[in-house]
Amino acid sequence: MDVTPNGTNQVNPICRNRQAPYSYEIIQNLDTTGILLFALLTLMTVFAFLVFLEESYYMYRKISGPKKSIMIWINAGAPIIAITSCVGMWIPRSTMFTDFTASVFLAVFIHKFQQMLVSECGGKKEFLKKFGDKKLQISTGPFCCCCVCLPQKDINSRTLLILKLGTFQFAFLRPVLMFLSVVLWTNGTYILGSSSVDGATMWINLTLAIITITALWAVGIMFNLVRPTLTDKNIIPKFAVYQFIVILSQLQTSIMNILATVGVISCVPPLPGPSRASYMNQQLLIMEMFLTTMLCRMLYRRKYDTPATDEEIKDNVQNSTLDLNGKALEEKLQYV
Repeated sequence: MDVTPNGTNQVNPICRNRQAPYSYEIIQNLDTTGILLFALLTLMTVFAFLVFLEESYYMYRKISGPKKSIMIWINAGAPIIAITSCVGMWIPRSTMFTDFTASVFLAVFIHKFQQMLVSECGGKKEFLKKFGDKKLQISTGPFCCCCVCLPQKDINSRTLLILKLGTFQFAFLRPVLMFLSVVLWTNGTYILGSSSVDGATMWINLTLAIITITALWAVGIMFNLVRPTLTDKNIIPKFAVYQFIVILSQLQTSIMNILATVGVISCVPPLPGPSRASYMNQQLLIMEMFLTTMLCRMLYRRKYDTPATDEEIKDNVQNSTLDLNGKALEEKLQYV
């Protein structure tokens, strides 16, 4: 607040309008510490992206088939969120668009992680062969962790399809709802931080929460089933990193928005309360996703079984034929 000559308090127009500033306003108000922080966070984002490119090239050469794209998508989760956060940090008015991009990628990331659990078991046929005689426990978090009375289901093609649909609906509906949010935001109908029952913000956020919990529930059911089988492939730390990315990109952002709505994160010109909350969250996400990218590289960097090429198969056949002919010739010479 500004104090007028007659002693009354006057609200700063920036705090009253609650509009995000332009990027040049942010840069003009940066001190030496702020400039160093922006430079460091930008370098961390660039380095995380370069690490992802190197890891993608490694997986492209070492893995074949659909498993290749699944692994690359999963490793792209943290660096993409870091990139969108860095863009939002430099250009505060692009927050809705950067959040839309990150949300779309996160939705696909969750669906791909579930696909990875199946592919690590050898694919759909091998998965059903391994777990066909077991029961599926559906009383798990975050949806039904307290409902221990829920019945256990048989594992077959139908239950596997239902679990896949649990994450696919999230990968499909979340981008649609986020696109609708951006459209309504441009019209002034969608207001960040609004909790009014009459507005579209609360209903869209409530729908997003339901489909998100449903997708996480489907992944949790699948993980509890395959965890004993995939222990040698570091599936527990991989699942922990997966949860780390989801929680930080969703729960942390929601907490920051709530703190801005109730006034805990106050307006500091040129940043109003909601923009300052997004600004702080984006800086935290860059550091967190940088560390997560390094951790993903350690977990997913392993020796993959690469199938033999056509030339290698021909060479093996020829070598086997030569060995058989050689043994037959030796046996004939022994009889002579």
